[in-house]
Amino acid sequence: MSSAILVLSGPSGAGKSTIIDAASSEIGEYYFSVSTTTREARDGEIDGVDYNFVSKDEFEKGIDDGDFLEYAKVHDNYYGTSLKPVKEALSAGKLVIFDIDVQGHRLVKEAMGDRVVSAFITPPTLKELESRLYSRGSDNSDIIEKRVQNAKDEIKAIDEYDYVIINDNIQRAKESFVSIAKASRLKWSKRKRDEFVKGWLTL
Repeated sequence: MSSAILVLSGPSGAGKSTIIDAASSEIGEYYFSVSTTTREARDGEIDGVDYNFVSKDEFEKGIDDGDFLEYAKVHDNYYGTSLKPVKEALSAGKLVIFDIDVQGHRLVKEAMGDRVVSAFITPPTLKELESRLYSRGSDNSDIIEKRVQNAKDEIKAIDEYDYVIINDNIQRAKESFVSIAKASRLKWSKRKRDEFVKGWLTL
């Protein structure tokens, strides 16, 4: 199967991880890009699985060394994507899935160009998002309010994405995601199209 890059964005609480998990057996071999962050691990989170947890000094050294495909500072913490495992996964023909914010999406598109396919995942309303954030009980009210405000800003960038998935029903959202993941493997970059045309015209 062809390698591909699929960027997912959306507010915290939109259900991105749940959708990926539900679809994992239907989208072929993939590599989920684990972000590196300076924030503290939450209860139950595993280093190297949920995030790569590092100190601020380690992260900033990585920035200086050019180790990140993209990075951003969100809620006073750094988040970033290490470049080496992404290149290895693409070389192996895998679908590379990113779960990153709007700013990260812009940086990945700038770095990887027209190979990128993107989808914005969101609950149907802001009220539903707020309800989900409070019901999961992992953050205090100040952090939740920051996440809600951030979501209000992120939704304004929805037209920068190729697809939108409204997660009001996990089964329907999963089916939409599977279709997008499969379609992303069929997308040709401009370079590949140009090479094909050149070869096609050769007598």
